[in-house]
Amino acid sequence: MDYSHLLQLDKEEMKRYGYQVIDAIVDHFDTQNEKKPVTQATREEMDTLLDAPVPEKGMAPSEVLDFVVDHVLPHSNIVTHPKSYSFVPGPSNYVSVMADTLATGFNIFSGGWVASPAAAELEIITMNWLLKLFKFPKKKGGGIFTSGGSMANLTALVTARRQRCGDDFSKAVIYMSDQAHSSNIKAIRVLGFKKEQVRIIPTDIEFKMAVNKLKNAIAKDRLEGLQPFCIIASAGTTNTGTVDPLQEIAAICKAEKLWFHVDGAYGGAAMLSKKGSGLLKGIEKADSLTIDPHKWMFQPYEMGCLLVRNHKWLSETFSEKPEYLRDIEGNTSEINFYDHGIQLTRRFRALKFYMSLKTFGLNAFKKAVSYNIDLTERVEGILRKSPHWEVVSPATLAVINFRYNPIKSSLTEKELDALNQEISERVVDSKEALLVTTVLNGQVVLRMCLINPRTTMDDVNETLELCERFAEEITTRSDMV
Repeated sequence: MDYSHLLQLDKEEMKRYGYQVIDAIVDHFDTQNEKKPVTQATREEMDTLLDAPVPEKGMAPSEVLDFVVDHVLPHSNIVTHPKSYSFVPGPSNYVSVMADTLATGFNIFSGGWVASPAAAELEIITMNWLLKLFKFPKKKGGGIFTSGGSMANLTALVTARRQRCGDDFSKAVIYMSDQAHSSNIKAIRVLGFKKEQVRIIPTDIEFKMAVNKLKNAIAKDRLEGLQPFCIIASAGTTNTGTVDPLQEIAAICKAEKLWFHVDGAYGGAAMLSKKGSGLLKGIEKADSLTIDPHKWMFQPYEMGCLLVRNHKWLSETFSEKPEYLRDIEGNTSEINFYDHGIQLTRRFRALKFYMSLKTFGLNAFKKAVSYNIDLTERVEGILRKSPHWEVVSPATLAVINFRYNPIKSSLTEKELDALNQEISERVVDSKEALLVTTVLNGQVVLRMCLINPRTTMDDVNETLELCERFAEEITTRSDMV
């Protein structure tokens, strides 16, 4: 029977199709280390390969699937690859992928209790796990899963503005460092703050927010009749993994009655390791905290998270009571998560976090994060013992920045910048590793983010050897001599 007008396949077709999909995913997990992590293509090439008019008639499901597996999926960088070092990799894990498949397959609405009490309950349970990990108040604390750190930061700042400023934020001022993540600037812009209401505080030699300059900025704004209301601190910057002086900033917020938001989207998960938790002291004093399970908690995209000290702050900020939702309010313990954030329709994000933790156990996650931190420190040791490399920013929460700068080099700073930029470009063009640059103290540097627990020292050594080979080729050219 033809079920196409119902947008359905029959039972046997669904089974065959499902097995094909799972086989493709399993094959990817099993062989990804053998593939090259980088793909490159122009818009013209992608148009030639993929562009087509909307199909009026359908094709066999297996044909469409084969086309996607052969021509779509290979044209994306493998962010789970052990030699994917750039930006923030997404190591993921197979159990969570399957959990996402279940959540999508059953198409569970995770906005309100009545629609799915089990989904809401699992979000409450996993949120409580995170509250305990970060030492937030057990009874009053709360939070919500979001699509990522950007949405978590936006949700936090909406809440902060509501709680500290009410409806009038015309004189409100917000503070962050020059290393704060760009998503915070986007959130501030979305919220309608003007450029002159934002203070970018310089960082010190270790790329931490300069506390004295922060205090001076707050004092000056108060003298000018403005309303300081929020400080955004970083718990692991994207550039260097640096943690701002959280305890000192928390004390400033307490004394000045400011909202203390910690952006731990990158580094917050380091709480799972002894070394990391030591660097993150003071994070438990935040009013709001962003973390990103789809980074260093090994979940597939999309999964961010916002934690707050008082769950009522979220409902007071986001709760709306339209007539069409009046029959599903329930009691106060039956949380409707659409009242705690921006989204009404929400996917069942908690399931993948829940299933992976239940399957592997928290200790496995702790070991993975600790391994990443130790690995990066080992890489720093190798770089410091080499006559070719200079460490620009030391290993911090699994991020390290360095540049090719041989001891006897006579190259100028401008030439060193060009050299390291070209090393990166050649590595990426080789497709052997994803290793790109950033800029620190005006210098172009190579940046490694090593949060994949499947990355080995051999992977790193092979990449450094590739970099050195390219560097030698570049420096022997006539224009570099």
